[in-house]
This record gives sequence, C-alpha cells and structure tokens, in this order.
Amino acid sequence: MALLWVFGAVMVCFYQVTSETVSFIKSPMSQTTVSGRSAGLHCEVVGFPLPEVQWWYVEEEEPEETITQLFDGARMDRVQIHTTYNTHAASTIRILNVTLNDSGTYECRASNDPERNALRKTLKVKWIRSQANIFVFEQPNILTEPKEANITTEVLSCNFTEPQTPIKGHHWTRNGNVIEETRSTSTVGFTQYKVDKTDIKFGGAFSCVFIAATEFNESIKLSVVPHVVAPKHNEHVTENDKAVLMCESSTYPPIDKWRWSFTDDSKNKKDITEDEKYIIKIEPNKTTLYINNPASNMDSGSYTCHGSNDMGEFSDDITLRVRSRLAALWPFLGIVVEVIVLVTIIFIFEKRRKPEDLGDDDNVGSAPLKNESAANHKDKNVRQRNCN
Repeated sequence: MALLWVFGAVMVCFYQVTSETVSFIKSPMSQTTVSGRSAGLHCEVVGFPLPEVQWWYVEEEEPEETITQLFDGARMDRVQIHTTYNTHAASTIRILNVTLNDSGTYECRASNDPERNALRKTLKVKWIRSQANIFVFEQPNILTEPKEANITTEVLSCNFTEPQTPIKGHHWTRNGNVIEETRSTSTVGFTQYKVDKTDIKFGGAFSCVFIAATEFNESIKLSVVPHVVAPKHNEHVTENDKAVLMCESSTYPPIDKWRWSFTDDSKNKKDITEDEKYIIKIEPNKTTLYINNPASNMDSGSYTCHGSNDMGEFSDDITLRVRSRLAALWPFLGIVVEVIVLVTIIFIFEKRRKPEDLGDDDNVGSAPLKNESAANHKDKNVRQRNCN
C-alpha cells in the first residue's frame, strides 16, 4: 500500500513538472490596418499535455480594464478563430471589416491544467499569456485623377491630402501586382503614373499605395476594349480524335460574353453552338472549344473566338487542320515505292550489262596462256643455243 502512495506522489509530481512546461513558440504580433479591411493575429504553444488556446479582448487599462473572451462568430460573425492541435497548438484569430471600435489589446492564452475551465477554481489555474495590439485608422482621403480611366488616358495621379502619420514612401500596383519601377521613398503625399501602351491594351485596376503607419491606397480602374488572343494560331489533329482550341484575355473589365464561329475552306461562315460535336467551356478570362470526332473534309478551316464587354468586342483566329488517320502511312508507302523502283532499276541495268561483260571475258581468254608463253620462250632459247 505504501508503494502505491509513493507511486501516486511521483506521478503527481511528474504531472506538475510537465504541466509547467507550457510555453509560446510564436507570439502574436501587433498590427496596423484601415477600417473596412481585415486584421489577424497568430500564436503557437507547446506543452504536455497539449495545452488549450483561447483568445481574449482587453478593454481600457488597469485598474479599469475589462477582459472579454472571444469566440468564433463573435461581433456579428466578424470574428473567425481557427485552432489546430497536433504536435503543438496553433491558433489564428481574424476580424473582418474592422472598425475603430476593434482597436485594442488582444490576448492569446494557453493552459493544460485539467481544471482550467472550472470556474470555481479559476484563481488556482495557471494560464500563460501573450498580448498584441490592433490599431485601426480611418480610411484616408486620397484624391484621384481621373476617377475612372479609359483607353485615352495617359497619366494617373493620387493626392494624399491629410495623412494621419508621416509618409515613408509610395508605389503603384496593377491588379494587386506591384509595378516595381514606381517604388519611391518620397515623403510627399502626391504620385503619378504614366500608363504605357501595354497597360492601355489590357487595362485593369491601378492603385496608388502610400506607406505610413500602414499601407493606404486608392484605386483607379482603366477600362478598355477587350483584347482576345489565342496562344496557338495553328492546330493539327488526327481524324476522329478530339480537337482543343483555346483563347485568353487579361482585359479590364473582364469579358462577360464569349462565342465561337467557324469558316471552312470555301469561306462559308457559321456560329458554333453546343451539341454532341461541340463543347464550349467558359471561364472568367478564358474560353475553350472542344470538337469531338473531327472529319478532315468537314472540320478543317478557321475558328474564331469572340469576346465582348461593355467597351466593345474583339476576336482572334485559329486555323485547324485535320489529318486523315492514313496520313502517317504515306511516308512509309513512299519509302517502299522508292525501294521497289530502285531495285527494279538495278535489276534491269544488271540484266542489260551481262552480254557485254561476257564479250570482254572472251577477249581476255584469247590472250596466250602462261604455259604456252613459257613453251615459246623455251623453244626460242633452244634455237639460240644451236646458233652458237
């Protein structure tokens, strides 16, 4: 029995030691934002047993501060909390569409005490805490010229009239992407951007961004006639396979209507509608035409994709050539015919040369044989000896 008490005491001591190892491996970082945007804080905690993480909001300052626990869906569903428990605990709180009233101190708490949620014993429970602030500024007054741009506009400008904190620099963005050459460390609250031909061609949402306590920006939308382009203007497909034709657009405003047409080799034109043969897939900035079982004599020709928005319409052409399934055999058959012709020519040539070759052999055969020549020389030598 005494051994059981000792073992229990050891386990209690072990639990107390391990429960005190709860610690932050990532504390929340303070954030500055503008009303109407979202703000988020993140913390990560380790410990054994795995600790629970909670978020609290601290109002006012000591001794009059009040602390309110935040739950997912609080503040009219503008608070979102996502927590994961794996090898350690990680939690993120995000506040959507922030207002000035969301400014304040936020606290990430963690504890693995088994009685941490027993209200009558709250004072005995040990929580570790890490705080961060969210500062919310009013949306600034940034004057833009023009309010909305069109294809004839060349220069966009922004004037930050009453910055609440000192300006540290500014730059421009197009569709959320920074235009690197516009980065500046100027502290002046005025900036301009000259739209080049490429930007005029595609349009988009241009924003001037002033860097101060946080990033303040204002947008100017450049609307243009849609620009449609086919990545490949020539396509080849084998008969009865599936043909895939595609057109893209990066225009602003986005294309709201796509359509396809077909012009055959005889210059007969028709609009394409979806059926068993044609399938048209439409995405915000892309359209794809699928042609099932194309025939070489019917589906070869020019396909045109048309894109339109409020500013007008633009199109691009794709030439499709449908090959016969036997097309791959023609090179092989050509080689076979060439070999047959070559063999026939060689055979005929050799056949015609044989009589001439035999005649040449007879002439060669009429020359004196070696034995006969040696015999003649022998007789000649004998006669010469007789004369001496």
